Amino acid sequence: MRRLIGRPRTVRSRIVALALAPVLALLVLWGFAMVSVTGELRALVRVQGVYEEFGTPVDTAVGQIQIERRLTAAYLGTDRRSPPIVGLMEQQRRTDRAVSAMRDAVGTGDRDLLTGRQRQALDAMVAATGRLEGLRERVLSRDISWDRAVREYSALVEPGFDVQSTLTALQAGQLARESQVVVELVRVREFVSREDALVAGARAAGRLTDRQYDTLTATIEDRRVFERTYVPDLPGDSRALFEDFQRGELYRGLVNGEDALLRAGAAGAGDAVAADSWRSTTDRAVKRYMQLCTRSAENSAGRGREFAYRELTKAVVVGAFGLAAVGLSWWLTVRGARRISHRLERLRDAADLLATRQLPDVMARLSAGEDVDAVAEAPPLADGEAGTDEIGDVGRSFNTARLAAVEAAVRQAALRRGLSAVLLNIARRSQSLVHRQLKLVDTLERRTGDPDVLEQLFRIDHLTTRMRRHAENLIVLSGAAPGRRWRRPVPVADVVASAVGEIEAYARVEVPPMARVGVAADAVGDVVHLIAELVENATVFSPPDTRVTMRSERTGRGFTLRIDDRGLGLDAGHLAEARRTIGAPDDFDPTRHERLGLYVVGRLAARHGIEVTLDPSPYGGTTAVVSLPETVLAEEGDGTEGAKDVPARATLP
Repeated sequence: MRRLIGRPRTVRSRIVALALAPVLALLVLWGFAMVSVTGELRALVRVQGVYEEFGTPVDTAVGQIQIERRLTAAYLGTDRRSPPIVGLMEQQRRTDRAVSAMRDAVGTGDRDLLTGRQRQALDAMVAATGRLEGLRERVLSRDISWDRAVREYSALVEPGFDVQSTLTALQAGQLARESQVVVELVRVREFVSREDALVAGARAAGRLTDRQYDTLTATIEDRRVFERTYVPDLPGDSRALFEDFQRGELYRGLVNGEDALLRAGAAGAGDAVAADSWRSTTDRAVKRYMQLCTRSAENSAGRGREFAYRELTKAVVVGAFGLAAVGLSWWLTVRGARRISHRLERLRDAADLLATRQLPDVMARLSAGEDVDAVAEAPPLADGEAGTDEIGDVGRSFNTARLAAVEAAVRQAALRRGLSAVLLNIARRSQSLVHRQLKLVDTLERRTGDPDVLEQLFRIDHLTTRMRRHAENLIVLSGAAPGRRWRRPVPVADVVASAVGEIEAYARVEVPPMARVGVAADAVGDVVHLIAELVENATVFSPPDTRVTMRSERTGRGFTLRIDDRGLGLDAGHLAEARRTIGAPDDFDPTRHERLGLYVVGRLAARHGIEVTLDPSPYGGTTAVVSLPETVLAEEGDGTEGAKDVPARATLP
């Protein structure tokens, strides 16, 4: 089921999927019921056509085999000196043509119209006629007695009765009984033909043995018993046909001949009836019985068709109502699912509006310092859309949640503004104290001449410079700008040297010669701060006995500085996360305190349009690439001032 309709992605599809299983089950049951009910009815409708296509060739072949049986009995019972071989050979050819036609009909006919039982009966009849050639060879060589030949020919035609029974079987109450009675009466024709064959053999042999005579009398009694038993069970129209025949002269002649055979006994049975009159009587009787059985079968088929048409009409009406009920239930399900889906879609759209427009707009306005009315920014859904059911409850709960979300955003923004103000206040105070401390240390450095004391003062100066940078980090993260300003551009070499001087392990950093280009005055402090953060990361995350190298070049788009460390580097996941931190500095997460430097780098870079990227280093660590655009650069001669040899620990004032 899941592969059929796919994994449901919406509430509507889920509801439809839930309803689809019972609807499909109903359709399958409906289809099964219709096929089961109409299968037998359709079989009743086409029973006549099936019998004409398959049964008639079988019936014709059986009739020719019966005639050949009589001639074979006469041939085997006659003296070798004057056997009636010519008539037998001609009859064998007629039999072969009938059998060949039967095989063609069975082999090339539309067997899809047949049931498995009918195919099996036809195949059995075809297989039985396959034994005909072997029996003929024994007959022509006189390796078989005439009474044994009669029995074996009778065995050949016996499957034909099974074919007639299966092809005309009507599984519909009284119709089934009627069709079976007609099939049993077909055997009466076989009994008359068998009597004729036995009499022909007896006349040719001139006598009957006791066993042969018993076979003859049993055949006569079987014919009479079958006729007395099954004719009364026929419907009125078919029974009238047999009764008219029984009152006729042909039937009286047949009965009189059978009575004469029964009175004559084994010794006189061969001469009990006249050859010409008996032959004529049996031939006409066999033909008449065939006509009576055919008419009776047609009557049964007609009643079967009438019954089938009536029942098919009922089945079609009932099936149409059932199919309409299934379609109605499916339509109601889809319609209900559509209504529920539309209501849920309105809730979804309201949630999307809150998440994608209302809250971001509220946050942007709050960040800009505007006052926001939470109730006005989160209006409730219309009463008509909310409803009074479970979806309505969800809508009202969503209204409450939406109002709470906006109020929480307002409170959170107020809290952030207060926290930023506190951080900014603390950072400004710290920055002021650090500046005072730097001036004091600078004064002490100029007054002392003791090398040891001067070295200690340098260390204090360096630590104070780092404290100033950390204080500026708080200012940057709070959204304000650091207080350091320059009145004119500064050479990029001095900027890089000043940045290196603001880290603890400045002695491990190799600063190469730089291009003669300056950094604009309004960007000097931020560029120094940005490079210092990146260089400090390089020294912290690489072994203490390694060095951090720099590479620089002047490009057509600006100035590029590469900072290479020799650490273990970052795996793909951590490298991607670091890149996201630099690329989205406004999404500052205070819980990720280990990445404060990257947040600061991202904000400083975004402020001046500086591009900062992180890539795997050719030395095994990480390379930070800083691309300064032309907007933050100043060519030499534009008021830049610098020193040719700036100490590694030196910082710009």
